[in-house]
Amino acid sequence: MFPRPIQQASPVAQTAYKTLLPIALIMWLLPLIAVAMFSIKPASDFTQGNYWGVPGSFDFFKNYGQVFFNSDMPRYMLNSVLITVPTVIGAVALSAMAGFALGIYKFKSNLWVFFMFVAGNFVPFQILMVPVRDLTLDMGLYNTKTGLVLFHIAFQTGFCTLFMRNFIRALPFPLIEAARVEGVAEWRIFWFVVLPLMKPALAALAVLIFTFIWNDYFWAIVLTQGPDAQPVTAGITSFNAQFRAAYHLMSAGSIVAALPPVLMFFLMQKHFIAGLTLGAVK
Repeated sequence: MFPRPIQQASPVAQTAYKTLLPIALIMWLLPLIAVAMFSIKPASDFTQGNYWGVPGSFDFFKNYGQVFFNSDMPRYMLNSVLITVPTVIGAVALSAMAGFALGIYKFKSNLWVFFMFVAGNFVPFQILMVPVRDLTLDMGLYNTKTGLVLFHIAFQTGFCTLFMRNFIRALPFPLIEAARVEGVAEWRIFWFVVLPLMKPALAALAVLIFTFIWNDYFWAIVLTQGPDAQPVTAGITSFNAQFRAAYHLMSAGSIVAALPPVLMFFLMQKHFIAGLTLGAVK
């Protein structure tokens, strides 16, 4: 049978699409536009109530220079890097091995173990706030980058394992059987056969986890305090003075903090899209 031709949308639908899409795009970008505009305003505009008007002066270099050179923002950024990168590596590595075991091997409690990984994703993280904080205090890991990294790895591995296990189960199993017939060890099958096929999934997962961890604010303020260990999302609040908020510096800091995830996405865009769409079309 020949495939049915794709019907074109009616002129009314096309007109509505062309009209509503720019409006939806502007509304979606409006908060970002507002933050970008606030980041170049002088402090006097906010004290005078000029939030949405034309800036009294364009203090782009002054505001961003103060963020970079007269604050702890570089230190907070470094903390975020030292927290996010090990977390991504640890969570992706552990989930790749766990996904391989759950997706390839058949053992009695396979499904129950997989259900435990899945169930962990549905636990509201607010419930874990007190016990996790007490645990880090008892272990001497409170207000340390190591404690935050270990927690994020433990918390993200469940979702990553779910992602990896389903991806591995879609791989051609005859490749693994052929390697076993040739007498290849299981760890070599994982390293030389399965892992190269998982590159799109690994890239997609790395981008997702990088974004999740870099943008985390809740656990950053629960498990850390001060510039020694806090990531950039929590460090932005340091621009608040005792009696007023420095909106211009907070906005500039927010723009700076948002750049690494955006850059990460554009650098990995090809692999990210390939990983998400692999298997969608046969």
